[in-house]
Amino acid sequence: MSLSEQSRTQPAPPVAPDGDGSALDRQRVVEIDRYQVLVDPPRDDLVALVEVAAQVADVPMATINLISDTSQHQIATKGFDASVCSREDSMCAAVFHEDEPVVVADASQDERFKDNPFVTGVLGAVRFYATHQLTTPGGVVIGTLCVFDTVPRELSSAQEGALTKLADRVVDLLELELRSRELAASVVELEGARVELERSNQQLAAFAGQVSHDLRNPLTAVAMSLSMIEEEVDPESDDLQFLVRRARGGATRMQSMIDDLLAFARVGAELTREPVDLDEVAAEVHEDLETALVGAELTIDPLPTVPGDHVQLRAVLQNLVANAAKFTRPGQPARIEVRARPTVVLGPGVADPLDPEAGQGVDGWRVEVVDHGIGIPAEQRDRVFEPLARVATQVPGFGIGLATVRRIVEAHGGDIGVTETAGGGATVWFALPL
Repeated sequence: MSLSEQSRTQPAPPVAPDGDGSALDRQRVVEIDRYQVLVDPPRDDLVALVEVAAQVADVPMATINLISDTSQHQIATKGFDASVCSREDSMCAAVFHEDEPVVVADASQDERFKDNPFVTGVLGAVRFYATHQLTTPGGVVIGTLCVFDTVPRELSSAQEGALTKLADRVVDLLELELRSRELAASVVELEGARVELERSNQQLAAFAGQVSHDLRNPLTAVAMSLSMIEEEVDPESDDLQFLVRRARGGATRMQSMIDDLLAFARVGAELTREPVDLDEVAAEVHEDLETALVGAELTIDPLPTVPGDHVQLRAVLQNLVANAAKFTRPGQPARIEVRARPTVVLGPGVADPLDPEAGQGVDGWRVEVVDHGIGIPAEQRDRVFEPLARVATQVPGFGIGLATVRRIVEAHGGDIGVTETAGGGATVWFALPL
């Protein structure tokens, strides 16, 4: 069903009557302005359509009229030159509010038209006249598809039906051009936003790098000075030893936060895409986190090879495993499982996933890091991926790690989320497309 045909079953919201119909005229003018056809040269597609209308009706003349609050504009014609006339002189303006097409064998014998200047000879000598309303998808009649002749004639029911369909096609063409124009504008806007975002990301990375460099040097000096002071402090002076250790801890945490911020700013700036063996990545992560995983039970199932950036995907897995090791229940060791399963596309009527080994239907992989710790409340599962967001304040950290993980996954075209582990705990998953 076309847009214009839909409008016949979905009438526009009623316009409040105001005596002279000016509210409806304003609405009509707005609709006509949206199509932007009054100031442009005649469109070839509309001219071709009126030529078909004239051929269908077997008449020498046809036109597409758009009727504003003051004028009738002929935007495409067959058999005569297009012009603009006052609404008072328009034959179509007198009847385009009718619910059905108007077909008149001889306008000179019709009370509605016999004194019209297009009939009397002042502007024309129309006899046969047929007009079909142009109704927008919103239910507003903006004009007519009109065919006419200087001699009386009749239309068959087949001709009338064909002209009605052609009137619908006029509106479809207007709508298609409007949507194409809107789409083109959206594309330009999106491209501008993309360029601006890319520029902002570059500036952010440069800024973060500069800030990191500017802060790292004085922090290094502070840390070295604190180390020297610690060597000079009397070991018996518990208070001074405590203060120095506290100051060194603060400097270390500040350095870690600077590094995290720099990593967050740089993610996605440039990806090196290559096949990444996640089994190899997991082995590297296990080795790097050997100290953090003391006492923990880590199980790693066979993992797939995916396209992506080895370094950044390693940062994802390392961050998720390290988090799982931190958020444990009091008095209980961490139990962590890393596993993966294919994501598949099911065809019509297919109830079971297609065979992953055959690669049929697989469109990506979902990697899960499962813990049995304190879990994440449902209302916090989206917030944990925001920068500086922290759920469990008793666990050390700055709340930047998961935000960085999300940026890496999204830069790979993937998605990330949290679900509850059966029996308690959190399962953080990320999905990567093939």
